[in-house]
Amino acid sequence: MSATCPWCSAPRDTGPTCPKCGAIYAKAEAIKAHGRAVVAAPEPVVRFQEPVLDLELDIGDAPWTASRVEDASLEWKFCAGAIPAALVLAIVFHASGLMASLQRIFLTMPVHELGHATAAWFCGFTAIPSVWLTIVPETRGFIAPVALLAALGYMGWRGWQAENRIVIGAACALILLQVVLTFGLKLKTAHMVVIFSGDGAGMILATLLMGSFFFGKETQLYKGSLRWGFVVIGAVAFVDMYATWIAARSDFDAIPFGTMNGNPTDPSKLVDEFGWKIETMVNRFVTLGVLCLLALSLVYAWGVRRAARDRDACKAAELLAERLVARAPGG
Repeated sequence: MSATCPWCSAPRDTGPTCPKCGAIYAKAEAIKAHGRAVVAAPEPVVRFQEPVLDLELDIGDAPWTASRVEDASLEWKFCAGAIPAALVLAIVFHASGLMASLQRIFLTMPVHELGHATAAWFCGFTAIPSVWLTIVPETRGFIAPVALLAALGYMGWRGWQAENRIVIGAACALILLQVVLTFGLKLKTAHMVVIFSGDGAGMILATLLMGSFFFGKETQLYKGSLRWGFVVIGAVAFVDMYATWIAARSDFDAIPFGTMNGNPTDPSKLVDEFGWKIETMVNRFVTLGVLCLLALSLVYAWGVRRAARDRDACKAAELLAERLVARAPGG
């Protein structure tokens, strides 16, 4: 490097340009040496690509994805309103004349008889349910207990495959209940349980039908809209059965004593054959109904809360996607 400006030979300054002629020292030296200034290559422009984010958000014990429900906001409204609306509709039906009769014939009685049959199967009887009557043999059988055990075992196996501890636990609990009712109850006591379970297990089944509204988003319960039918059937059947025993607390005439199709009714059998006091019978049915409503309330609170979290996660994912699109090149 020379001590003078390559262009005007003035003393060289410490800066990049000559204070006398204004020439840029580096360019002037290049012109003197090569006859032209070397054009520097432009610095490459580095573009940073926004990271691609996985919009799957963890909700509860399972991830939320857009495939779970078609519209998360609408699903939250359905979850919040379906069971209360069905119960109100059932109460209106029960308070009417003709509708109450149709309610009992077409919706309550199938659930009532299935309550008899379910208890009978768990107690070891090969019962056959129908619309108005459940045939229960006098003695325990072999086919029904084995078939029920196989079904519960399959339920537990499917839960194990899906790594669903709730299903596994439910299957184990039901198998234990079957063992206790089949081998731990005397024959007469088992028949008493079956008689009580018309309205008793019937209310439990009705509660399960209503509670099923919040489950099975990947099954026909949701995809095939079966849950709407189940919640209506469950609500109507529960209100019809439970209302009888609520009314019986102040009026024993509300209890359906007597015969039906030539056979004593369930309350008549419990009082006459098994020696139950009327007050005790009424209190047991009412208490069971309260427990069912409490369980349904807990499931309802859980289901609505989960639906609200899904809705909020969906909105958050949509907002995040909009921001990414807006910040993308050309967005």
